[in-house]
Amino acid sequence: MPSLLFTPLTLRDVTLRNRIVVSPMCEYSSPDGFATDWHVVHLGSRAVGGAGLVLTEATAVTADGRISPSDLGIYRDDHVDPLARIFRFVESQGAVPGMQLAHAGRKASTAEPWNGGGPVAVADGGWTPIYAPSALPFRDGWQTPRAMSEAEIAAVVDAFAHAARRLLAAGGKVAEIHAAHGYLLHEFLSPLTNHRQDRYGGSFDNRTRIVREVVDAVRAVWPERLPLLVRISATDWVDGGWTIEDSVALVAQLKDRGVDMIDCSSGGNVARASIPVGPGYQVPFAARIRKETGIMTGAVGLITEAVQAETILAQGQADAIVMARELLRDPYFPLHAARTLGAPVNPPVQYLRAF
Repeated sequence: MPSLLFTPLTLRDVTLRNRIVVSPMCEYSSPDGFATDWHVVHLGSRAVGGAGLVLTEATAVTADGRISPSDLGIYRDDHVDPLARIFRFVESQGAVPGMQLAHAGRKASTAEPWNGGGPVAVADGGWTPIYAPSALPFRDGWQTPRAMSEAEIAAVVDAFAHAARRLLAAGGKVAEIHAAHGYLLHEFLSPLTNHRQDRYGGSFDNRTRIVREVVDAVRAVWPERLPLLVRISATDWVDGGWTIEDSVALVAQLKDRGVDMIDCSSGGNVARASIPVGPGYQVPFAARIRKETGIMTGAVGLITEAVQAETILAQGQADAIVMARELLRDPYFPLHAARTLGAPVNPPVQYLRAF
């Protein structure tokens, strides 16, 4: 029986050669938001290694929406050319290039993980203000964000659309909207971080409004022929927070607005969450959303072995496997997995003698 992991997946007019997706992984290696030679090698090697879809890290749609001063950005027109070089190479290796569009919200202006990850002062390259739905810091001792006005919300929605246009100009074929991990859009979704009293807070429909608006704004400029993904945190893992039931309800709305796949992660919104981390621990979220809404899903979370990935697909829990750390450890995981699963192994001709 042919391997499901190595069965092509078609999203609108884009066909992935297999179901392995390179998850967005922040590299914190971008001066002024620009992609560098690091990104050529980082993203290019995963394409050489056989992945089907190669997504950039969370890429900021505004300068003040970066997680750190070293984040990748797509908020200036001159960010396009360095990205275009990378995307051309990724495509030349048989993979599909894509990008995750993001705004960090109250987690903005923080340091790289190897520098502690805490707030960065303006004198050290940080910025102020940072923005959120409500003036609630992520943790004690962190910056208190400014609650956004409706005009500021509209400007961010517009920034996502402008970013999508630049992504298209760079040659990107897949756009993913980041609404997970406690960044801006997730902050609006969760009652733990959204205490607003206007039309962007309170009820479920109000708290989810900005996500619908961003999806609509991006879909309006993103060609009908190209797929649109959304990454969500399916649960906050905290009582009184965003739940899997909320996620199912939101996804049902997004499916009708031109979203093609949900990238199903979890957590990240509050520091006190207790998360039962283990192999495949987030896969049930992808399975439930897929079953109850009929939309395609990507499973993520400590998926590290070929047979594990194949089983998730065989059991109908997801349509794609979104991998992060395992692909950092082994950029050639897809080639090794193909051999394990009895699928054709198709390395670049330059590497044939090794396979």
